Amino acid sequence: IGSLKSHMRIHTGERPYQCSQCDKAFTQSGHLVDHMLTHTGEKPFECVHCDKAFTTKSFLKFHIMDHTGERPFQCSQCDKAFVKSSFLKAHMQVHTGEKPFQCCQCDKGFTKRSSFQAHMRIHNGERPHKCSQCEKAFSRKDDLKKHMMYHSGERPYQCNQCDKSFSDNSALVKHMLIHTG
Repeated sequence: IGSLKSHMRIHTGERPYQCSQCDKAFTQSGHLVDHMLTHTGEKPFECVHCDKAFTTKSFLKFHIMDHTGERPFQCSQCDKAFVKSSFLKAHMQVHTGEKPFQCCQCDKGFTKRSSFQAHMRIHNGERPHKCSQCEKAFSRKDDLKKHMMYHSGERPYQCNQCDKSFSDNSALVKHMLIHTG
């Protein structure tokens, strides 16, 4: 009965196990226990092939598959294979065109819940990703990462025609027009 109740939370969206350190919540108590290790920094599961360590045994297992090349979940439509069945299931939406997460405000559809949630922040104005250096905040974590390059001065996108470099790939592409005409 406990596993059925836990499974039903997938459908209801109920996440009764709340982290006391951040805003994350979980469907199962074990997932919260695993998550708490991200706050303590503890990584008890070490890879024998390299120096990486992980908070859970399952994260280590999937990492080891990177070393072995094992991909047990094969797509029947193309040559892609995956380490997790959930990755294969998500990939299958490429072939079916299924977009189960629909925005009720603008009718956009999404294959992933995380993409849908990030999109909804556009409508509700939520900006949970705050810059530690200035007052700016962003709806998407990737936008904060890009912004942090401004503060650090990091410019990883190098022009192969001259010595200019950019913090944003789109700025490099725009710059390349100078050379190509």
